[in-house]
Amino acid sequence: MKINIVKQSGIYTLTSEQILPISLEKAWEFFTVPMNLDKITPKEMDFKITNNPPAKTYKGQIITYKIGILLMIKANWVTEITHLEDHQFFVDEQRFGPYAMWHHEHHFEEIGPEKVKMTDIVNFKMPFGILGDLFGGTLVKNKVRFIFESRYTILEKFLKP
Repeated sequence: MKINIVKQSGIYTLTSEQILPISLEKAWEFFTVPMNLDKITPKEMDFKITNNPPAKTYKGQIITYKIGILLMIKANWVTEITHLEDHQFFVDEQRFGPYAMWHHEHHFEEIGPEKVKMTDIVNFKMPFGILGDLFGGTLVKNKVRFIFESRYTILEKFLKP
């Protein structure tokens, strides 16, 4: 697992890589089913899809969620799938939610039989400009890192050959 977060010009960029012990076909089938997001999101996030998206991700798709952001505080979140290249990548972007900006690229590359490199690139910006960054930047950066570290562990167990 490789996870890195850098900040430039007020925008955080998280890059995460994970090798999955499954075929590209199986990886694509799993990650393009919106309801599977529940399975790989840590329980601590109290994450719930609130609309009823179709079983397969497509360009233009809107997905709505509720997500725990602090102790008892939940936020509504709306994302749109803005780009999709079959068996290669898809992008979800926040349309409404807790960030000033959220752009998440999901890349899949077959690197051998039953072996896929999954790369996530997330660009996000805190709300409220410099004040949001000062008061919440480190907390949110660590929370986003926690989500991807947890996903790594969840996927290691879930996709065990």
